[in-house]
Amino acid sequence: MSQVLNDNVHWADLAADKIIRGNNDKESYTLASGITPSGVVHFGNFREVITVDFVARALRKKGKKVRFIFSWDDYDTFRKVPANLPKQDELQKYLFNPIVDTPDPFGTAESYAAHHEKNFEAQVAKMGIEVEPIYQSKKYRAGVYREQIIHVLKNKDKIAEILNKWRQAPLEDSWLPVLIYCEKCNRDRIKTITFDGANTLHYECEMCEHKGSENLTTTTRTKLPWRVDWPMRWGFEKVDFEPGGKDHSSEGGSFTTAKEIVEIFNWKAPQYLQYDFVSIKGMGGKMSSSKGNLVTVNDVLDVYEPEMVRWIFASYKPNTDFGLSFDLDVIKNYEDFDRLERMVFGVEPGNEKKVAMAKRVYELSQIGAAPTELPIQPGFRHLCNVLQINDLDIEKARPFYAKDIKTARDERRFKERAERAVFWIENHAPEEFKFSLNKTAVKIDLDEKQNKFLVDLKNLLTTEFDQLDEKALHEKMYEIIHALELQPMDVFTMMYRKLISLEKGPKLAGFMKIIGKERVLKLIEN
Repeated sequence: MSQVLNDNVHWADLAADKIIRGNNDKESYTLASGITPSGVVHFGNFREVITVDFVARALRKKGKKVRFIFSWDDYDTFRKVPANLPKQDELQKYLFNPIVDTPDPFGTAESYAAHHEKNFEAQVAKMGIEVEPIYQSKKYRAGVYREQIIHVLKNKDKIAEILNKWRQAPLEDSWLPVLIYCEKCNRDRIKTITFDGANTLHYECEMCEHKGSENLTTTTRTKLPWRVDWPMRWGFEKVDFEPGGKDHSSEGGSFTTAKEIVEIFNWKAPQYLQYDFVSIKGMGGKMSSSKGNLVTVNDVLDVYEPEMVRWIFASYKPNTDFGLSFDLDVIKNYEDFDRLERMVFGVEPGNEKKVAMAKRVYELSQIGAAPTELPIQPGFRHLCNVLQINDLDIEKARPFYAKDIKTARDERRFKERAERAVFWIENHAPEEFKFSLNKTAVKIDLDEKQNKFLVDLKNLLTTEFDQLDEKALHEKMYEIIHALELQPMDVFTMMYRKLISLEKGPKLAGFMKIIGKERVLKLIEN
């Protein structure tokens, strides 16, 4: 694959250039992303991670070193039990505790947080993304941020002034930018907090009425609220780039206030990109971990190859929303990806600008090194037909593609695509797309002309089938139809009933070529 003509053809390259210019062209950059493991981490959350990955790749392509940190906000409060999780009653007992202290309802990990963290980290790895995970519960409990918390409390008036610019009612004079987990019940439902101006917080718990105090030089029970925590970590980790969703990006949202609060920590706001939502076709509304209406990266990988998932994201600017289909549009998505791949290798035509963009998007889509020659491209619709003709047996379907499988990458492409085609047929394909090839000839009532058609068709198949391509076979069949003065639909309906016991099916001539002469001849007996 030849080199991309323009180094800045893609939005990720432009973002990388902006980061470099905004930081005096230094050699190393810190890029950040993060999620609260409040429930199953869904596919919509993945957009933030892959946005950072694209920018990280663009920076590395420009010769820069990149540190990609991924913060798990597992010291946040467990506020709602997602509807899709087991042991609902047990989880209810841990509301308002730190997420990290909530038990795993599946019994496979050391905590609720760890269960969701490990699952998502494994999914991200499948997508060719390497991150440096930071578990914020460990940071807070190890006392890493103690100085920052004291610094925040001593600057609470400045922070309140910034926040009040965007509030309808100003914060009360007694407000403090700190959260405490009660030492008695471990919940953050604190009624009152006071600060002595030095190192001590006094508080009263709303839920258990415990009155306690925390020494800020030794405590493990305090944390900063989100609007202060985010800019604090920018300064602590020296973050140069971090994207954010619509909810953080609106005027007066957390990014608006964080841009000012970060100056208290002697740092500046990182370069920022807003990313939009991703929807799943057929599912209403925004995906939500707490609601449980989720599609995960693994769910998407059941239907799409990893490179295709990366390609889909790379094809859209971050601030463009899009929907991912699990319905019949899956076929179109595979066709579009294959078309782009052919353009990259010069098999499909395109103007210079379009080809340059195709090459860069394809490069960003790769899990490992990009192929040096065009891999096998089993058409998804054709592959689904071949598999259904062979009872969804991938090994039986492989001979149809054997002559085109030339490399280990071809073998991987065939296997991955075939597995996804089987899954899609079994779980998402519309009923009218599904069929099962008859095992023996099915007798149906035919008139004289239809019987004559079958006789003439058998003669055609016996003598010319191997020499005819799909188009030629289609034309020959129409010659017989017209000669017998038959209606095409009467013939096609009859043929589908003979082959798959349905009224309609895949394009008939191509379908017969896939089935093969011997099986077609056997099934059209009457």
